[in-house]
Amino acid sequence: MYRLAFKNFIRSRSVIIVLILFLIVGIISIVIGKRFLDKQQTAIEAVTALQQEQIARNVHNVRDQFGLLMYYLRFAYINKPDAAASLAIGQQDVNSSIQYLTVRGLEAQRYDTDLVNPYNQLTGNLDLSFVILFLFPLLIIAFNFNVLSQEMENGTWSLIRVQIKKPLRFIISKLSIRLVVVLALLFLLLTLAVVIIGLPLSVQLFAYAITAVLYILCWFAISFLIIVLRMNSSISALLLLSTWVLLCLLTPAAINNYLTAKYPVNEAYETFLKQRDGYHTKWDKDHDSTVQAFFKHYPQFSHYEWRSPGFDYIWFYAMQQAGDDEAAGNTKAMQQKLHQRQQAADLAASFFPPMHAQLQFTDIVGTGLKRQLQYLDSTAAFHESTKLHFYPKIFNNSPVDGENWSQHKPKYFQATNTVNWMTLIMPFLLFILAPSWLATYIFNRNGKL
Repeated sequence: MYRLAFKNFIRSRSVIIVLILFLIVGIISIVIGKRFLDKQQTAIEAVTALQQEQIARNVHNVRDQFGLLMYYLRFAYINKPDAAASLAIGQQDVNSSIQYLTVRGLEAQRYDTDLVNPYNQLTGNLDLSFVILFLFPLLIIAFNFNVLSQEMENGTWSLIRVQIKKPLRFIISKLSIRLVVVLALLFLLLTLAVVIIGLPLSVQLFAYAITAVLYILCWFAISFLIIVLRMNSSISALLLLSTWVLLCLLTPAAINNYLTAKYPVNEAYETFLKQRDGYHTKWDKDHDSTVQAFFKHYPQFSHYEWRSPGFDYIWFYAMQQAGDDEAAGNTKAMQQKLHQRQQAADLAASFFPPMHAQLQFTDIVGTGLKRQLQYLDSTAAFHESTKLHFYPKIFNNSPVDGENWSQHKPKYFQATNTVNWMTLIMPFLLFILAPSWLATYIFNRNGKL
């Protein structure tokens, strides 16, 4: 009987058309993800060649002033996305994965992003996570809204109740048929992603698949709860679509607006102003105080002599550091607020399946806000190490040809991308078990339907 019901469902022309349509959309999302990776790789190759070229050109043109040379030289620090990032592009939509920095003030450079079309930023990328998060629930709603109401409207429910000892099993079997079809579509798309993009079989891919499966089960549990309310097909469809709008659109937007208002990042603009003013105002201030502040920050350089009041590279780079030092408080406050936003979003997502799934997708593949904040923190460490390498050569005015310039190649951000299985699974279990238990209770209480 189960096999017959499965054949009848899968042979439906409307089901076939919908599955083909979703397959096409899924393939498009996979291709978009691959193009994203290709674009990132092209940018990495371009900045690698650019760094080598600009170092060679400037070293050739500036041979006698190491300080002047370092004013121009830039060094790339790259947050290379994992291959799985193509499945959930996340923060990579708006934040650059390449920092191309000089040894001058960091805060004026760290938050630079790529120039992109604002309309593309508004619409975002149609990656596979978007298809799973927003379109798969619509497919589940279309499959499930009339599982019970259709039997009641056709007058066959009474016959089923008489012939089957446990009518609940009949409802669950119909839902399981649709679940098998949806999961088959999901795993087909994941298989195509592995083939088209060349994804390695990794823990991240496994965690991504587990997240998608659990998210789908959440929507089947919600559908189960709605259909046992014994509404007619139109009302059931309306309730399910309203739930989709509430969970996928309204709630995330409301939470985002609340977090933005509660943790406003006014320090972003203030950081830029303080860094700029901290540097530019030093031109008109006593040079000695600027240099002494620099020596206090870097006591290991306090033995260097500098020419006062004339121009000196110690004083010039001390001005650059002064800008960062004056903006340090705002930078710390801004980072703290961003971390608070992330923590509050994680807490709120524990109660809403789409938000939880979205955050898990981006965390798993390394494109979320957590990874971006780690990258920015690591950028500061990279900038600091670069400065500490070149400052002695600048202050000693070392021979330009004495530096091994071939060793200065782009550096890569190394992140530990672990999966917290407890955090991933537990909220989903709540989302699945609570509606399922409530639906079973309602169905059994109204056993004489």
